[in-house]
Amino acid sequence: MALRRDTICALASGPPPAAIATLRVSGPDVRSLISKRLSVSDLKPRHATLVDLFDESRDVVDSGLAVFMPGPASYTGEDTLEISLHGGRIITELALTSIMDAGARLAEPGEFTRRAFEAGKLDLTRAEAVADLIDAESEVQLAQALKQMGGALEALYDGWRRDLTKCLALLEASIDFPDEEDAPERVDAPVRETLSVLQSDLQRALEQGNITERIRDGFKVAILGRPNAGKSTLLNQLAKREAAIVTDIPGTTRDVIEVRLTLGGYVVWISDTAGLRETSDIVEAEGVRRAFKTAEEADLRIWLYDSRDDFDSAHVQPGDLIVANKCDLGGPGNVSRETLQIVAKTGEGVIALEAKIVDRLMSLTRNVGAPMITRARHRQGIERAMVHLIQAQDHLQSQTGAEFVAEDVRMASRELGTLTGHIDPDTVLGAVFSSFCIGK
Repeated sequence: MALRRDTICALASGPPPAAIATLRVSGPDVRSLISKRLSVSDLKPRHATLVDLFDESRDVVDSGLAVFMPGPASYTGEDTLEISLHGGRIITELALTSIMDAGARLAEPGEFTRRAFEAGKLDLTRAEAVADLIDAESEVQLAQALKQMGGALEALYDGWRRDLTKCLALLEASIDFPDEEDAPERVDAPVRETLSVLQSDLQRALEQGNITERIRDGFKVAILGRPNAGKSTLLNQLAKREAAIVTDIPGTTRDVIEVRLTLGGYVVWISDTAGLRETSDIVEAEGVRRAFKTAEEADLRIWLYDSRDDFDSAHVQPGDLIVANKCDLGGPGNVSRETLQIVAKTGEGVIALEAKIVDRLMSLTRNVGAPMITRARHRQGIERAMVHLIQAQDHLQSQTGAEFVAEDVRMASRELGTLTGHIDPDTVLGAVFSSFCIGK
């Protein structure tokens, strides 16, 4: 997304009709636009002023509050204007038309925040946190986005790059002064130690990143069991709606049905799966295969069975939840103290199950501190940096030359730099900001 340094505008509030519509304008022509379109041309910076907004014919579109923020002390680093009007559809449409007729154009997705990034107001991780704050559906997502907005990721990634820069300085010195007798000994040891620590830090980040990515995107919870155990009924109870078809016919569910919920501050994807059994039906067999695949990818598995039957624990793993259903229909089979007992049809025991799910998710996130990896882009960049760190250590071990070590250290630093935007190829910026909403 090539940036054009013209004046941009957009609706920065929710779509009309609404109580208030806030229009945001940023760019070099804001002052000119104010004199052309507002009844008050000498707006006091960062103070709300009651104004009339005119169209091109000088007819009043609406009255509202205008706030002028001169650059560089603004979100974008440019002159910025925000006008809050009544949020009707026609008012919003006419207001945007008036502003565009005065020389502005409609902003592209994320263009305001991209300009803030390019003005040095925030790095890429904080820019992404802006989008995450807007998209947050749960308290846990909000808390993570706020940490990232506060610079937790930026500080982490920049710290890694500083360590690599120190290594690079030592390596470059040994290349520039090869005649020093003890140069290799004085360089290799500290570089090797720093790279080893960094490799451990990056590996830990990749491992914990599975959790921080899940906080942002949602945890995967799979309901598994034999046909007619009540999996679809349980899904409907958790979703509080009829998300899955429920019948007494075994094998009704043939595919994975997912429902997105918020439980205890966590976003979760609950999956209803096909009943697990041997079958000659090609379609049902595919459903069983997909059920096992869903189980492999899940962060938490719920094994549901009819309490009148014995439970088959062949596929149960540590941390899985075992739930006995239909406990109102007779004496339970092999129900242990750890087994939750529910009646999915009536909802009895489902609240306790929800609490248990939340408890398991809390245990997964308990030891995760500041966000490390919240997006696939971060993971991919760290993985590429890891490759170069390993290659650099191999060069040190085989003593192939400081030049080779330095090149891999430089490439690892470059990969980490793309995460914060200190190295900012246009393709990276386009990928980041294209996912933003208009007006941000």
